[in-house]
Amino acid sequence: MIALVKPHRFSGAVRIPASKSHTIRRLLIAALADGVSELQGPLDSLDTRSCLAACRALGALVREHRAPDPSSPNPVDAAGTKLIRWTLQGRGGAPAEPLEAINIEVGNSGTTLFLALAAAALFPVPVHFDGDAQIRRRSAAPLLAALGGLGVQSESHEGCAPITIRGPWKGGRVSIECPTSQYLSALLLAAPLAPAGTLTELEVPLLNERPYIAMTLAYIDAQGIPCERGEDLSWFRISGGAVYKPLSGPVPADFSSAAFPALAAAVSGGPVELFGLDPGDIQGDQAFFEVLKKMGCHVSWTEARPGGPSGGDTAVSPGGGALARSTVLRIEGGPLRGGEFDLNAAPDMLPACAAAAAFAKGNTALVNAAHARIKETDRIAVMAAELEKLGTRVTERPDGLIIHGTGTPPRGGRINSHGDHRIAMAFAAAALGACGPIEIDGAECAAVTYPGFLELLAMETVREAGITETGK
Repeated sequence: MIALVKPHRFSGAVRIPASKSHTIRRLLIAALADGVSELQGPLDSLDTRSCLAACRALGALVREHRAPDPSSPNPVDAAGTKLIRWTLQGRGGAPAEPLEAINIEVGNSGTTLFLALAAAALFPVPVHFDGDAQIRRRSAAPLLAALGGLGVQSESHEGCAPITIRGPWKGGRVSIECPTSQYLSALLLAAPLAPAGTLTELEVPLLNERPYIAMTLAYIDAQGIPCERGEDLSWFRISGGAVYKPLSGPVPADFSSAAFPALAAAVSGGPVELFGLDPGDIQGDQAFFEVLKKMGCHVSWTEARPGGPSGGDTAVSPGGGALARSTVLRIEGGPLRGGEFDLNAAPDMLPACAAAAAFAKGNTALVNAAHARIKETDRIAVMAAELEKLGTRVTERPDGLIIHGTGTPPRGGRINSHGDHRIAMAFAAAALGACGPIEIDGAECAAVTYPGFLELLAMETVREAGITETGK
């Protein structure tokens, strides 16, 4: 699908969808827990659907509920979508009895692939993983090597899917470099469920995206499971024999998704009010809002006003977001200026930061984010190439980008999303402040994490001959 997004001012109230990172972690813990868990307002997207299917394949009993939020006076959100709940009856850890081989299709979800690979290592039967063309290019080699050191057998195509895993997990001591934090999160979530008497010791000489490890550890700590660790997160020691307890409650809203309506407001003027976010949440991508603030946007937390999105009268919640909280994040555009920003903890924000920098006056350096090259696409190379199509001069570096801003918005044109949801959303948001319309090839991939995002930009769509037009 090609989306044609026309420039216009973006403002109003937006209810942010639930966090993909939180949703997938909760799904996998629930699938392996002993008892029934309930996820309230999870992210309902292509990636989380892939994880839900993986949970079913691993033996969890899943029920989906589309029902009114009992705490809300309005049974649906402003987009007309009923709020949802997922309940999972976990299997209490890996099965002891023999089972047939398990097949898991992860679609485009790298988070599901990596985290479920380690969970599958707890099973004494072959577990086969595959995914789309992008997944087949994303290497799990360091994770598979670490699992091999823990006694787990694996077969793969040079570290990529298709991958077959077979336990048991025997424990031991391994060293693993983690250019993506998902390798370490996978091991940390699975290690406590290894057989009683096993000990897993991890040495981590390289670790990127540290806030996501803090998120994973918060879930483990909430379970009351001992997990010894170094203060610098360079080593971990975890005993087996634990069983996860069920977990329930609302899933926090997603700062990663919130970045894109915020970007739209930053480049088109705004203001926009983002509902559902928790300023105390540990999500690393919250850093994007500090970047916007340093670039010259007006960014502030305020109290929610009565009759806001929790009542459903003005907010938008494509895909079903987390329950609204009492705080609102307000974004208003202003003249943007360049700067230098370290994105090691939040490499997923590189596309949004690069798009914002195209509107800034002066150079913007996005640094220490070499691991942005091993996401759904090489996001450093892709953003450099696609921004230059719109007249923005970019210098590509091994660990990031320098965007040479002139203070003049990029021109219109046509770009390719390369099937990467964050690339598509970054350019869709940027189009609202550009000098002309921007066509985005493959824009439908935004549904991987933010269903309805294109509709959100203008609240109207016209589909004709494969074109989706947004704007006024």
